[in-house]
Amino acid sequence: MKIQLIVVLLLFSLTSVIAQDAVVSSPDKQLKVSVSVTEGKPFYSVTYKNRVMLENSPLGLKTNEGDFSSGIKFLSKSDSSIDKNYTQAKIKKSQIHYVANVLTCSFENAQQRKIKIVFQVSNNDIAFRYELATMGQRLVCVVEKEATGYRFPSETTTFLSPMMAPMTGFARSAPSYESGYQVDAPMGSGNFKQDGYVFPGLFHIGNNGWVLLSETGVSGLYCASHLSDYAKETGTYKVEYPNPKQNNGFGSSGAAISLPGVTPWRTITVGENLKPVVETTIPFDVVEPLYEPSQNYKFGKATWSWIVWQDASMNWDDQVKFIDLASSLKWGYILIDALWDNNIGKEKIKDLIKYANSKNVDVFLWYNSNGAANDAPQGPRNKMNNAIERKKEMKWLKQIGVKGLKVDFFGGDKQETIRLYEDILSDANDYGLMIDFHGATVPRGWERMYPNYIGSEAVLASEMLIFSQGVRDAEAFNATLHPFIRNTVGNMEFGGVLLNKFLVKSNQNRNQRLTTDAFQLATAVLFQNSVQMFGLTPNNLTDVPAFEIEFMKKVPTTWDETLYIDGYPGKSVVIARRNGNQWYIAGANATKEVLKLKLNLPFVAGKKLNFYNDDAAKNIYNKEVSINKSGEFEVEIQPNGGFVLK
Repeated sequence: MKIQLIVVLLLFSLTSVIAQDAVVSSPDKQLKVSVSVTEGKPFYSVTYKNRVMLENSPLGLKTNEGDFSSGIKFLSKSDSSIDKNYTQAKIKKSQIHYVANVLTCSFENAQQRKIKIVFQVSNNDIAFRYELATMGQRLVCVVEKEATGYRFPSETTTFLSPMMAPMTGFARSAPSYESGYQVDAPMGSGNFKQDGYVFPGLFHIGNNGWVLLSETGVSGLYCASHLSDYAKETGTYKVEYPNPKQNNGFGSSGAAISLPGVTPWRTITVGENLKPVVETTIPFDVVEPLYEPSQNYKFGKATWSWIVWQDASMNWDDQVKFIDLASSLKWGYILIDALWDNNIGKEKIKDLIKYANSKNVDVFLWYNSNGAANDAPQGPRNKMNNAIERKKEMKWLKQIGVKGLKVDFFGGDKQETIRLYEDILSDANDYGLMIDFHGATVPRGWERMYPNYIGSEAVLASEMLIFSQGVRDAEAFNATLHPFIRNTVGNMEFGGVLLNKFLVKSNQNRNQRLTTDAFQLATAVLFQNSVQMFGLTPNNLTDVPAFEIEFMKKVPTTWDETLYIDGYPGKSVVIARRNGNQWYIAGANATKEVLKLKLNLPFVAGKKLNFYNDDAAKNIYNKEVSINKSGEFEVEIQPNGGFVLK
């Protein structure tokens, strides 16, 4: 009897220390999340097809009203499901069917205050968030930090971009999500001076597969977050809130919320290959529009003088040339960039817009957002950061026929700055204006949340091809990363397709482009933004083959379907996108050797396609090809080259 009692006590003691409390699986049963409490701390783990993708990883929050990361007691769980269809014009897929199983776990902390963690698990995606209840008479709290972490198996390698140190770089305007990537690096081996890593982050779990981490649903009700440095002692990356030094040290780095309240969604995309990563729609599946569009916004392509002709082009005559270029290309827009307020002036800009409209071209205008956040001097300044000035300016912009704004130089990820993003978007919708952000954070579900949002830079973009030899050297390498990482979670206003041989106005002698014309055409498909500002210049109408111009006239910027075909981040990429019944299959090669691929393209089996590729001398050619009835097609891609099948 004594022995039996001792056994029972031991078992009770063991289960109180390590208790698996809840499990939820995807509809296809392949992806599984297990939630447990160990020694008063909540954890979760993830398996896919019985392979470990995340080991026991911490959960929880710390607030000014209590600690929800330790001293935790599991109370209950409930199960439910979601099955919804929605339409979205601005992302990689226009018709989405989202099906997920839902697990809601309820916990209590040492002060008997309650918290829920909600997991939504679809076939390759996990989204989870925290839900805080009222705390007696407390109807508000500040979330100071998260314990949320990601503990990967030891064989994992990483594809990460470091968070830029605050108040550094041009005019102290960092962080702006414009750092490069270190690829296939062992965890904790980064050679960057680190302030953590930006979302999204990609992880290769050896033979087990791939994991993409990000977040979505970040509005003015919360701060944005990023990944911490790798903690070797615990083997984890954690969710980290903004560096207090952002915004010149002004504003809290936590999140002030009303109770009951919720955090943004943490998202985990899992696959045995890269197909689920490229094709995921999870940033949009778990959010809803925050307001109705004030009008039917029209997306498309824009010319943009500044990218090659730079500041000196901010004058009447050069803008007329780029309006005429947009008209010749039958593109809907021109972006008139920084300094227009001084170099052209508010009175003459009205006449310039009238001229553009006479050519069936509409106008985007550049604005500085910075206020007190940094030292960026370009104008117009102090119009977007203040509600009174912003609304006056937007009323005037609507009156003169402006259709959209590019707003630049944001101060970071603090809740104060996220509120500024949201306020600009909301006010702009009232005046029928689309918004594109530069010098900005990565979007977090914003394409769906804000109907007039069109995209963000938040990448080492085309401007750095003008400024840096190192970036020109790495152009193909970077291009084979973005469809797997940055661009897969949100629109990316890269500003590419540069057809000048030299990236200067004269098109000679310096800033030589090292990628082929076929590569450049491919990036029009590989990179997605609902309004893309392309880098063509007026001379391209006559100094590149006519079929390149015809291609750029017709290539869409919105898509109904996106498919992963082939590739490995930093080496090569092939993806397919469909607009209506028109398919575009595009690829790029970042290796130093000719890449020979046998592509499986069943969706165009037996069809004749237009083929753009490079010959052995890296000169572009165009011809008609036939895809065999089995959908197989062999292609050779030159180093620093690309191709498109249309």
